[in-house]
Amino acid sequence: MQPNVQPGTNPVVKPNKGFQVWWQMTRPHTLTAAFVPVLLGTALSLQYGKIHIGLFLAMLIASLLIQAATNMFNEYYDFKRGLDTEHSVGIGGTIVRDGIKPKTVMQLALIFYGIALLLGVYICANSSWWLALVGLICMGVGYLYTGGPLPIAYTPFGEIFAGLFMGMMIILISFFIQTGTVDTTSILVSVPSFVLVGGILLSNNIRDLDGDKEFGRKTLAILLGKKKAIYLLASMFAFSYLWILGLIFAGVVPIWTLLVLLSTPKPYKSVRGFIQGTLPIQMAPAMKATAQTNTIFGFLLAIGIFTGHYFS
Repeated sequence: MQPNVQPGTNPVVKPNKGFQVWWQMTRPHTLTAAFVPVLLGTALSLQYGKIHIGLFLAMLIASLLIQAATNMFNEYYDFKRGLDTEHSVGIGGTIVRDGIKPKTVMQLALIFYGIALLLGVYICANSSWWLALVGLICMGVGYLYTGGPLPIAYTPFGEIFAGLFMGMMIILISFFIQTGTVDTTSILVSVPSFVLVGGILLSNNIRDLDGDKEFGRKTLAILLGKKKAIYLLASMFAFSYLWILGLIFAGVVPIWTLLVLLSTPKPYKSVRGFIQGTLPIQMAPAMKATAQTNTIFGFLLAIGIFTGHYFS
């Protein structure tokens, strides 16, 4: 039985539980999708000289803020459209469960965007003002993911947009602000991040497939069906590892990047969890394992690149 909550009105809920509620509203398991690409792009830039710590920290904080704000826009618009209920699975639904006002969620998201813009000014002043256009496009995509008349999240293209702007583009921007250029290596190394960040969204859509279908979404998982969507997710995992092996054999990245193979238990857990799970709550650990795959894979890849730089 669904609670008696009308979208766009303040729900009758339990009082909020303090800082933990606000922290969960940022959906912290997704924040690694912003942190890891910054680290990876910075690691790749070492071949061109020393790292500018100020630019690294500004890019890191701005990326985290944009990702958190995007999650809050998601929270706000899912409530407004009636997708979130008190019984929603996962850490979304803060508005309906924990007493946070919708207006407050939106205001906090806009504050995060404002701080990110200020950091962007600092980054552009110390690198290139062309990045202002790129940054604004990335922020626009973050908002339009669930905002606007046709949210990207309701289409089959969510995985592509997420992977491109929260995976590949962050790596390339992080690399550019340190080096003033984008080279072939940075593009090639960013491909697995593109794929794995897209995989995070695909795993979310697999878990929420039935509910999303009821609300008229046309996600890739819905169009493919659960079985084929799981096959796609598994192939995305396999592609990412094979891609790195190919780059090693081609001499693009150092042998140390084989460290990424230490992360293989996580994608295995993810795929197995989705195959065995039938209810959203049963598939939640599989979705978490997908996000952890991106985190650990990217972190180990960055360590491998750092190590290769200093010991090659």
